[in-house]
Amino acid sequence: MNDRTLVQHCLNIARDASLAIMQVYQTDFDVTHKHDDSPLTQADLASHRCIVERLQALTPDIPILSEESASIDWNIRQSWQRYWLIDPLDGTKEFVKRNGEFTVNIALIDQHQPVLGVVLAPVLATCWYATVADGAKRLLLTSLDDAIDPEQAVSIHTRQPAAQPPVVIASRSHISTELQDYLQRLPRHEQLAVGSSLKFCRVAEGSADLYPRLGLTSEWDTAAAQAVVEAAGGQVITSNGKALQYNRKASLLNPHFLVIGDPNQPWPGLGA
Repeated sequence: MNDRTLVQHCLNIARDASLAIMQVYQTDFDVTHKHDDSPLTQADLASHRCIVERLQALTPDIPILSEESASIDWNIRQSWQRYWLIDPLDGTKEFVKRNGEFTVNIALIDQHQPVLGVVLAPVLATCWYATVADGAKRLLLTSLDDAIDPEQAVSIHTRQPAAQPPVVIASRSHISTELQDYLQRLPRHEQLAVGSSLKFCRVAEGSADLYPRLGLTSEWDTAAAQAVVEAAGGQVITSNGKALQYNRKASLLNPHFLVIGDPNQPWPGLGA
């Protein structure tokens, strides 16, 4: 199955997972908490079940790692060369706040790099997706009940050169001391706050220029949206200046990183 066919299936799966999420969103749902105190709702679990069941049926030979089933032993996982990495509901805090800034993230990882990514924002009825072969695209839906038609998608590209002053986007719910220090080292800029992987998508579509993340994230938080940014001409780099990679270690936590729209823009490094 080629990547174009795979992404079509993933778009449909993300749309169906989004419908399951919205069924919960429209109710007086309960919120529980995981061991790390992050919130969990029935929407996370409903989306997880939808995506995992569909991907297992679609590609039974490709393993799946999801935020809601992340306890796969490193001794097993380290042998994976190609696998699905999903966040069934990225931005649960935004979901609980009911501000609409949450997404469904589906990524295909090959040789430690995201080669296919789908990010769908259910409330915004907007999908950003990418493959290495076809580049990055954005698809607007009239509603989630619409059939997914990739022919209606438009190509997107990061803004090059960056705006003057540049637009720097940050997390709405996760502002660390390290991030505050980094922002103070930047030249004059405009600043936006957005939840979930939408920050990556804003850089990918050229409405923001930089997203610095100096705080905890997990690999499922970033993979799908990284595929979109890179296919749109941007970069997602760590403190060593190299691309963020996946399944390299037992821990599923990411290092700090920068999401850059214009690779020629001289942003301060993370280690400065």
